[in-house]
Amino acid sequence: MNWGYKILFVYGIFIAGILFMVFKSSTQKMDLVTTDYYAKELKYQEKIDEANRVSALSEEIRYQVKDKEIAIYFPKDFLGKKITGIVNLYCPSDAQKDITQNFLLLDEALTIPTSNKGQFELHINCQANGITYYFEKKIFID
Repeated sequence: MNWGYKILFVYGIFIAGILFMVFKSSTQKMDLVTTDYYAKELKYQEKIDEANRVSALSEEIRYQVKDKEIAIYFPKDFLGKKITGIVNLYCPSDAQKDITQNFLLLDEALTIPTSNKGQFELHINCQANGITYYFEKKIFID
């Protein structure tokens, strides 16, 4: 076997490897974080400002995972204020496990029922007295 055939053999293996990787990557399941990610990216500075407002509160927003629910406790800064918003429990590995819930609270804890286990991101968008807040935390549910 001369050098010409050996080089041709190596190029053939290389092309077969590339074609195999293209095939495998095209059959992978891809869940986007959100379908309108571009529009949300343009408003990202607003999220930064809302997250800074949460940091300026007297204490953090707390959460507790109990049995098959998550309890979210808002700081004392919200006492006597009506809190409206959306809580999103986002699962990066499977979009079918995502939970989104609207809420309206006055001096109480927010509970979210869940039967799913694994790594999640807790996103809370809320408003109190016309001021918007955004809280995000990675959590693990066993």
